[in-house]
This record gives sequence, structure tokens and C-alpha cells, in this order.
Amino acid sequence: MPNSWKIYLLAIVSFLVGTSENIIAGILDRVAGDVEVSIAAAGQLITVFSLAFAFGTPVVMAATARVGRKKLMLGALGLFIVGNVIAVLSPNYAVLMISRIVLALGTGVFVVASLTVASKLAPAGKQGSAIATLVMGFSTSLIVGVPLGRVIAASYDWKLIFAGIGALSLLGAIAIVRAIPESEGEAPVPIRSQLALLRSPRIAVALSVTFFWIFGYAIMYTYISPFLLSITGMSERAVSIGLFAFGIASLIGSKLGGFSSDKWGIKRTLLGGMLLHAAVLLLLSVFSHSVALMFPLLMLWAFSAWSSGPTQQYYLLTLAPGASGIMLSLNSSMLQLAMAAGAGIGGAVVSGVSLSAVSWLGALAVAAAAVLAAASFRIGREARQQAGEPHPAALTVSQSDAASR
Repeated sequence: MPNSWKIYLLAIVSFLVGTSENIIAGILDRVAGDVEVSIAAAGQLITVFSLAFAFGTPVVMAATARVGRKKLMLGALGLFIVGNVIAVLSPNYAVLMISRIVLALGTGVFVVASLTVASKLAPAGKQGSAIATLVMGFSTSLIVGVPLGRVIAASYDWKLIFAGIGALSLLGAIAIVRAIPESEGEAPVPIRSQLALLRSPRIAVALSVTFFWIFGYAIMYTYISPFLLSITGMSERAVSIGLFAFGIASLIGSKLGGFSSDKWGIKRTLLGGMLLHAAVLLLLSVFSHSVALMFPLLMLWAFSAWSSGPTQQYYLLTLAPGASGIMLSLNSSMLQLAMAAGAGIGGAVVSGVSLSAVSWLGALAVAAAAVLAAASFRIGREARQQAGEPHPAALTVSQSDAASR
């Protein structure tokens, strides 16, 4: 594939913008101490990022639909670099909050635009692989960026992380100018048309699965660093190692989730992964004071949580194969809303109840997601019986990917 290196270039930049979103969870206690706010208040930096991403990205994309994709990517990176500069220079919590909004808008627009560019750079029949490469770059920020950020923050000022991301993003922008060809914009898709799919009960319930699954995950992950430090009693070094192990397990879970969907079907993979996810969150609460058990539980949590990612996306694509782009956009917005809700409600729980309560509340939310997934499958089965259609849960990953194209 002659353009493969260009797609990997976009994946590297996606890694940088992904790190800006995920890094706060890894250094939450340090940020809170530096800007003199509570852990719960610092958690709202994740809430505002996710809200700006969820609501701002569709609006900006609709307003800039006819702008060339290369120009849009560079504009988004410019905004992203400004956001990092604001974070580095932020004298207080309020300015840092503004930086999170600017970073979210730059991140969201870049991710969406780069996915479009990658699909155009890829040869016919390889668009799915190109998009997967970009998603992998974004996801790698969780595996490498977050634990690396924790290590840097432990030895230096945490603002150095954002300075580094900003500098590397500037280099990425220069590389994009030189390497990525210009491509035309697209016909705008009205927000009303994007939301029209929500009128379908099957799709509305299926998207609610994303919300409760990610909400349950986010309410725990947002406060994972203070949880491991204060409740479990881990050292700084142990927390960094734990976050790195978490990232590796999340990558394995994502890969095996796709394999399982192909081998055993969407229904078994999604329900099994979410039930395991809920059970592990409960175990994190029960064994929260055991350092020895925390490491395997962290890895099992990451594995089970991220096994649902590709499966849920494939399932949503089977529900609206003729509107795959809109479905993925709606799922992305739902995911970010869930991240915002998890961080926001988690902050209220930490302040009003206790830090240890976030794990069992997360377990309840993921269990609710499993119930909703079962309901979605049942609604789909009843609809198919009336229409005489085949069961989508029996589709393989490759069939789902073909349907999306």
C-alpha cells in the first residue's frame, strides 16, 4: 500500500491528540494539588473535555463540511496546539478548564477529519484497515501516553507533558503539510438527519448500551490514580506500572473482542464482556486494599471493558448499514457524553460519599448496560421475525465491516 506511511503518520498524530484527552486521569491528584482544588473538582476537567467533544465536534464539522480535509486537519491541529499552550501557561483552575475546551474541539475535529483522509488514502477494499490503524493510534495513548505521563509528572512539572505534546503536534502539522495531499470537503449532513436514527427503538436502546457501559468505566477510571494511591496504598512507581499494565490489557481485550465477535458472535461477546466487566468492578471494591490482587484485577478490568469496544461498533453498524458514518458519529458522541457523566457524577460521589464508592457504582452501570444489550437483541429478534431477516448477531466481523462500506 503506497500511502501506508502517510496513514501511519496520521496515526502518530492521533496518538498525540488522544494523549491530551486521557492523560488527566493519570495525573489527576497532581493537577488537583497544583491548582489547589479537590480531586472531585479536578475530575471535572474530564467532564468539560468530553462535553465539548460531544457537542462541539458535530457542530464544527457541519459548519466546515465544505472545507478541504487537509486544511481542516491543520486548522484543528492549530487549535489543539493553542490549547496545549493555554494549559502550560494556566495560572489557575479556570484557565485550565478553558484549555480543556479548546483541546477537545481540536481533538474532535482532527480525529473525524483524519478518518476521512485515511479512508481516501487507502486503496479500494482497504479502507477498514486504514481506519483501524488510526483508531489504534488514538487508543495507544491509553497504553503508553497515560503511564508515561504519570512517570513524567512524578519527576517533573505535569505541565511539561502538555508542552511536549504541543511541540510534537507542531512537528506533526509540518509533516502533514509536506506529506498529505489536499482532498475536497463533503456535502454537509444536517444535525436533524443525524438524530433521525434515534427514532428507531432498536438503535436508541443500542446506543444507550454505549452510554451505560462507558459511564460505568469512566466513573472508576477518572479517579483510578487517587484510588490506587489512597485506597489501595500503592506507591508512585506501582501506580505507573499498574497503568501501563492496564493499557496493555486494554489493547489485548480490544483485539480479542473482535476475534470473539467473529468466532462466537456479537451477542455472546458483548453480554459476556459486560457481565465480566461489572463483576471485576465489584471485585475492585471488595479487594481495594490488596496491592497484590490489584494488579491482576486492573488487567482483567481493562481486558473486559475494552473487549466490548469493537463488538459494540460492529453491532451498531448492523443496525444501520446504509448510514455507517452517522452511526459511528452518534456512538462517538454518546461515548463522550458518558465520559462526561462518569467524571461528573463520580466527582459528586467522591465528595459526598467516598472515593471507594466509585467502583461499585460503576459495576451497577455496566450491569445496566448488559441488561439494555439483552433488550436490544430481543427487540431486534422480534423485528426480524416479523420481516423474515437473518440474525445480525450471527454476522462475523468481516461481514460487519463489509456492511459498513
